Amino acid sequence: MPAEKMDDSEPAHSTDLAQAPAPEPVDDGSPHVEVDVVHEVDQWRDNGVDRSLVARAVKAAIAAAGSAGDDPCEIAVLLTSDAQVRDLNGKWRGQERPTNVLSFPLAADGAPPGEPRLLGDVVLAFETVLDEAGAKGLPLGDHASHLVVHGVLHLLGFDHQSDAEADGMEELERRVMASLGLADPYVPAPALLGEGA
Repeated sequence: MPAEKMDDSEPAHSTDLAQAPAPEPVDDGSPHVEVDVVHEVDQWRDNGVDRSLVARAVKAAIAAAGSAGDDPCEIAVLLTSDAQVRDLNGKWRGQERPTNVLSFPLAADGAPPGEPRLLGDVVLAFETVLDEAGAKGLPLGDHASHLVVHGVLHLLGFDHQSDAEADGMEELERRVMASLGLADPYVPAPALLGEGA
């Protein structure tokens, strides 16, 4: 789905992840980016979307955007259900329906000394993402990685309100996905054998 058609959000507030189960911090030796992953729905993990996959996507997006620098930062990723995303979408965007990804940047100017800068939260809806992956003929992990990248880029200030912004964001997403060894998310999947032949 082109970035300009992705349905996500950028309000300057957090999603209250403190009420969710304790996040699983990811530490792969990178001192600059802390990724907290909350598996609110076990189906994510059961289908191979684990904290290391999410952390790779987050860190690749930050590196490609040139936003890590020397300042440590932190992002929370909530892997949840359509029902939870519908509630968040209704509360913060006035749209009572699920969507694939929501982004909630924090409007923090900086962090206290010794603390990471909090960039915000990215939220993915399991059923919607699973359906989209199936429709595109993609592994769930690949599509989830793309949506995490897309959401993180929103936290970093990227957007797709104009054609120029959309083109720039899509190009950056393509580079991030390539750095992860994953396919271009904007190239249609090859037709299944037997279809249209």
